[in-house]
Amino acid sequence: MRKLSFIAIVCLTGMSAFAQQDAQASMYFFNPLQFNPAYAGSRGSLNITGVTRAQWAGWEGAPRTQFLSIHAPIARKHIGVGGNLSYDQIGSRSGVNAMGSFAYHMQLNNDGMRLSLGASAGIQQNQYDFSGLQVAENTDLNFLQSNSILKANFGFGAYLYANKFYAGISVPQLVKRSLDNNTGNSFAQRHLYAMAGYVFKVNSVVDIKPSILMKYTANGPLIADFNISAHLYNKFWVGTMFRAYDALGFNASYQIKDYCMVGYAYDFPINGKLVNQWGSHEFVLSFDIRSKNNAFLSPRYF
Repeated sequence: MRKLSFIAIVCLTGMSAFAQQDAQASMYFFNPLQFNPAYAGSRGSLNITGVTRAQWAGWEGAPRTQFLSIHAPIARKHIGVGGNLSYDQIGSRSGVNAMGSFAYHMQLNNDGMRLSLGASAGIQQNQYDFSGLQVAENTDLNFLQSNSILKANFGFGAYLYANKFYAGISVPQLVKRSLDNNTGNSFAQRHLYAMAGYVFKVNSVVDIKPSILMKYTANGPLIADFNISAHLYNKFWVGTMFRAYDALGFNASYQIKDYCMVGYAYDFPINGKLVNQWGSHEFVLSFDIRSKNNAFLSPRYF
């Protein structure tokens, strides 16, 4: 029973050295602060973004994730500060990340090109609650008691951006930390992220924006998310997504007001996981708050 339970836990939590460990999102381009602290303050407004994701709907114990990020520029927009909070639950495992971010923005030319360098610091908690599992030996304390690990971590990133272009690289978790109080071989690995996007103006009605997010961790495959979106009348986004080796989907968003946007994404697996489930669903709600003396840029590409 212990061997079977251990195998099930490994499968559910994704703690294999050959897999990505960080919680993922299909609409990553709406919340880059989740993985790159250098993004803080780059929108030129007080931005509040919330994301909720239900992955592999229909499977018991499937991943459920929520993200919340808040950031804004200060000191004449040369400095950005912010924070992001995430909660991720998979089966009997749950994790909470709370990170604060600081970024310094440097203007490179007169065409609006800027380079931002950022750093983050915060706490990460992993908790295992096996009390709800059915076990053959109810005297096995390893499965009947909760286990919580709380540790600090740090990250850094760089973000290059202009009005119609962006590129970035980051390592949001620099410290390779134990997930079981050093009692086994379960570790949170460092993840390297690289992202880029560009906006092509087709005409006065349509803009096309391709983007990519690449994720890499040691001993694991390179994972790439490709997305191409059409921006219509400066109000609607419609796009399609492809995640290498994993999923295919679509997304859409609507700019309700200059300061408020809502979006939805749906993706389904293409790697054999499409059994007794209905794909993954994701919702995003974002606000940009500016002073009356600071007009909004329209459209807002990223």
